[in-house]
Amino acid sequence: MSEEKKKSPDELAGTEQPFVQHLVELRDRLLYSVYGIAALFIVLAFYPGPSALYDLLAMPLVKTLPEGARMIATGVVSPFLVPIKVTVLAAFGLALPWVLYQVWAFVAPGLYKHEKRLVMPLVVASTLLFYSGAAFCYFFVFGQAFPAIQKMAPISVAVSPDIEAYLDFVITMFIAFGVAFEVPIAVVILARMGMVTVEQLKSFRAYFVVGAAAVAGVVTPPDPVSMLALLAPMVVLYEVGILAAKVFIKHTQAPDEDAAATPS
Repeated sequence: MSEEKKKSPDELAGTEQPFVQHLVELRDRLLYSVYGIAALFIVLAFYPGPSALYDLLAMPLVKTLPEGARMIATGVVSPFLVPIKVTVLAAFGLALPWVLYQVWAFVAPGLYKHEKRLVMPLVVASTLLFYSGAAFCYFFVFGQAFPAIQKMAPISVAVSPDIEAYLDFVITMFIAFGVAFEVPIAVVILARMGMVTVEQLKSFRAYFVVGAAAVAGVVTPPDPVSMLALLAPMVVLYEVGILAAKVFIKHTQAPDEDAAATPS
């Protein structure tokens, strides 16, 4: 072991806590997260209200329905439960930064400085990318997909979507696009862990495009516009991930890695 490593103290030395104290801290962080979600749920329940939230969620589909057509509820309690589910999901979505902050506050004391430089930006970036994916799906993809789907419906079919089935479809699409937009995060993590190099990532471009096209074909509605709307951002974000990986690898090296990389 070199003299430099012997002299450099461990950043986390003396910060260890009893296991029970860790459990208490974890409980408190979970409670803070639940309190935040519950507070937002109460606010949303009063304004704009569960029904208004569902109407907002259903707006892209309702605008494309034939004149006089409306959505239906096939379950006895669906008109009550479905808007409540939407309110819970909206509260969780809005509280996500607060929840992730609680996760960060729990794990940060056990991280080294170079690990914090890696984890914190990834947490913030992954949250923003997931929001961006869901927003892109709502504002662009739905506006293109639903009219195309309505045009494919036979004249003999009365289009009256069920509100619960629509909610399940929207959640699936939000998750699909939100996860798809996390491509740069996956690329950075793989590169930083040393599982692949930046040069290998560049050489994998063609394989990634094929795989992304297969995923887009499975998770999107059966129209080419929706498929391309998911494929194009994934390809662009893959390139962003390669650029970001170079930066993260350079600026998140551990001290011993920096010393090894520096010629004597």
